[in-house]
This record gives sequence, C-alpha cells and structure tokens, in this order.
Amino acid sequence: MFYWIYDLPALWVIVLFEAVFVGVCWLGTVLLRRPVRSWLREEPRLNDMLAAFLQYFGVIFGLLLGLLAVATYQNRLEVEKSNADEASSLSALYRNLSAYPEPNRTELQNLLKEHTRYLIEEAWPQQREGIVPVEEPDRVAVLQARLAVFEPQTKAQELLLYERRRARIYTLTSGIPAILWYTVAVGALINIILIWLFDLRRYAHWAMGGLVSFYLGTIISVIALMDHPYRGEIGLSPEAFQLIYHQVMQQ
Repeated sequence: MFYWIYDLPALWVIVLFEAVFVGVCWLGTVLLRRPVRSWLREEPRLNDMLAAFLQYFGVIFGLLLGLLAVATYQNRLEVEKSNADEASSLSALYRNLSAYPEPNRTELQNLLKEHTRYLIEEAWPQQREGIVPVEEPDRVAVLQARLAVFEPQTKAQELLLYERRRARIYTLTSGIPAILWYTVAVGALINIILIWLFDLRRYAHWAMGGLVSFYLGTIISVIALMDHPYRGEIGLSPEAFQLIYHQVMQQ
C-alpha cells in the first residue's frame, strides 16, 4: 500500500509521517476551532466527556496498532530465520557434494556456487524493489535433475532447499492486507478528530494534539517500513548467504 516509502531513507519516511500527522492535527485545530466551539459550547463538561471517550477509543486503536507492530516484527524474524535456514541448506548440500567423484563433484558444486552468487548479486537487489527474481538459467532445476540419483540424505536436503526457496519468494508479495490499512487510517482520523473537539487554549491544544499525532505518525510509519521485510533501507540483507559463499564455497 505504501510502496513509495521504500524508495526513501527510513529516517525520512518516519519524519515525513510525523510531519503529516502533526500538520493535519494543527491545521484542523486552527480551521475548526471557531466552528467547533459554536457547535459544542453549550455541552456541559465537554472536555471530561471527550477525555473519557478518547481513552476508550485509544485502548481499541492502540490494541490494533500493537498487534500489527508485533505481527510485522515476528514476520521479519521468521523471514530472517528462513533465510538462514536456506543458506544452511546450501552449505550442507555443498559439503555433501565433496564426497562425489570428479567431474560431477566440481560441476555440481559450481552450480551451487553460481546460484549463491546470483542470490547475493542479482536476486537480492530485485527483492529490495519488490520484484520476484527469476533465475535464468534455473540452476536449481539443473541441479535437481543431476541429483536424481543421490542418496536419501542429500535428497532430503534438496527438498528443504526448495521449500525454503519457495518461502522466500512467497514473502516478497505478502504483507498487511489493504483492509487493515484502511482500518488504521480510519482509526487515526477518528483519533485526530477527537483531539480537534477539545475546548482548550490554543497553545495547549497544539501541544497536546501535536504530541499524540507525532507518536501516531511514528508508530504507523515503523509498521509500514517493516511490512515487507526485504524492501527499503531497513530490508533484510543477504548476509547469511554471503557468509556461506565466502567461508564454505570459496575455500
């Protein structure tokens, strides 16, 4: 939904969200101050009523944001672990191939080495752009055809490699559904509207509304940045594959 934010530095995105939320809150406070006072000036204990309602709404909306923040963070950790497992499968398969006679050993190990280098140098930059990488030629498919007569242990490692490869590709297109982002936007708007309705002195109104809106913009921007683990400046790096490539395959 917010794909454009991944083209900007993460700090800029956070500051931009904060500025937009605070700006909208302050602008509404200035423009709606007189109309709101004329509509609600006869309402007794207006601020007490709004404070109670804002507290009740804040619990519901805060729970939604908290669940989304935890979900995106846990998803990021799971994707990072999946990458480490995929790299481990490549390493284990590469080591097992060392027991095979020449020239098959060198040929198969070179296929794995080229595939790993492709992941680091070509696939990962595409993943950061949200593009599903397509390897040409598909070295994993070639490797599968050559491993058809391998012992069961190697075959099991091959299957694990395919499973983790599919999981990595799947996570490129998954994320928080648009309907949930719509719910977050509606909740943020209601939160700001409730702040607009308070009957306060101007500077107190700006200070209170600005602080709440500032934090609201911060947490929503962080959730959006973590929604797609591979994308943007804080996207996951191919470090696990780089370690395997340099420490195992280059020796």
